[in-house]
Amino acid sequence: MSTWFITGCSTGLGRALALAVLERGHSAVVTARDASRVEDIAQTAPDRALALSLDVTSPTQVAEAVARAEERFGGIDVVVNNAGYGYRAAVEEGVDEDVQTLFATHVFGAASVLKAALPGMRARRSGAVLNVSSIGAHVCPPGSGYYAAAKAALEAMSRSLRQELAPLGISVTIVAPGGFRTDFAGRSLTQSPEPIADYAGTAGPRRIENDTVHGTQPGDPAKAAEAMIALAEAENPPSSIFLGSDALASIEAVLKERVAEVNVWRELSTSTDF
Repeated sequence: MSTWFITGCSTGLGRALALAVLERGHSAVVTARDASRVEDIAQTAPDRALALSLDVTSPTQVAEAVARAEERFGGIDVVVNNAGYGYRAAVEEGVDEDVQTLFATHVFGAASVLKAALPGMRARRSGAVLNVSSIGAHVCPPGSGYYAAAKAALEAMSRSLRQELAPLGISVTIVAPGGFRTDFAGRSLTQSPEPIADYAGTAGPRRIENDTVHGTQPGDPAKAAEAMIALAEAENPPSSIFLGSDALASIEAVLKERVAEVNVWRELSTSTDF
């Protein structure tokens, strides 16, 4: 049995994953900004679970949480960077402080968790990292530019990290979900307070879509949790995986479009060589 360290467990995929991990007999450190929101998860297996308050934007809190996890369980086998939330705004509409906090959570927070957990994993020459991204990092719809950028940054960091850790016996997989019936499009979603009228036809529909789609997404969080456990246990996990039929259809369309565009502009691309 392994020990999991999971961020963002109060709702959604993080909660479903924490419950599934404990049900499987593993140990889990379940974290949220407010530990009282994950105590019920820990109570399902009190001898194998530790609920901690954790703001991933605080490197001090991250270091303390990882230290407590290692002290309690002797080491961490699987790290899941799941903490995050959505942000809706046209790029011009984005509030600087909000965008900085978004990146602090999705990118720098994930990096802080990794910096704290990896020394122990490297010492054991084993482990798995699952960094939760989004299909939005590839589709990049209007109104989601900052969120997509934050997830794209997490993915780029993950791809480099995968190559750095592979010789040390530690796997890294990017998990990019499509639409799942979680609070992501509900309580976990923020947006700019002052829409600009000129973007009503582009970023505007994205705001309305969140109100109409929430609760009807095709993805089942419990099944996503089982898929993530399978990834952590796989002998040769992929560098990235798209969860949900909608995510798979979207990435296939995006890749087809990009290859077509590359071919259209191939002559100009190659004209810059000596």
